[in-house]
Amino acid sequence: MLRTLVPTSGDWLEVASGTGEHTAHFAAAFPALRFQPTDFDPAALASIDGWAADAGLTNVAPARRLDASSDTWPVDAVDVIYNANMIHISPWACCLGLLRGAARHLRPGGLLITYGPYRIGGAHTAPSNEAFDASLRQRDPSWGVRDLEAVLEAAESQGLKLAARHAMPANNQLLVLGLAAP
Repeated sequence: MLRTLVPTSGDWLEVASGTGEHTAHFAAAFPALRFQPTDFDPAALASIDGWAADAGLTNVAPARRLDASSDTWPVDAVDVIYNANMIHISPWACCLGLLRGAARHLRPGGLLITYGPYRIGGAHTAPSNEAFDASLRQRDPSWGVRDLEAVLEAAESQGLKLAARHAMPANNQLLVLGLAAP
């Protein structure tokens, strides 16, 4: 799906890279893109760098610590911001920060792409997502599967418009958001 969406060259920022597996996979698939992986957890940074080194990737910068909820990010302008599986496993403030950060750091024509489960029309898309949501909220009441409409409303408040939504495996959604024209 991403091959049809992202530019063939430019700068890609991954927010919440986790172990670094996604970065390594995408950097190998898009060798003309420059990747900047990030994560909030300082312990994840070594893993991210390890995945890139093990794959021999030269288009991946050293991982940086980034707090998505912060209004100060350690990055410049980028063409793509990719975020998988963070919005629901973090406080709502992180989702809002991601959207603010995308509005600040995306170049004209840039894309924010998110991946994960969402409730749509106030309802879970599958019983497994409902159980997952309950599990998340039990671990931390500030976590949980978000309402798609609330995320899109918050995105629009930052000048980000939904360009596409794609149903993905395991009841996940891929959202593609772009900056609205001034």
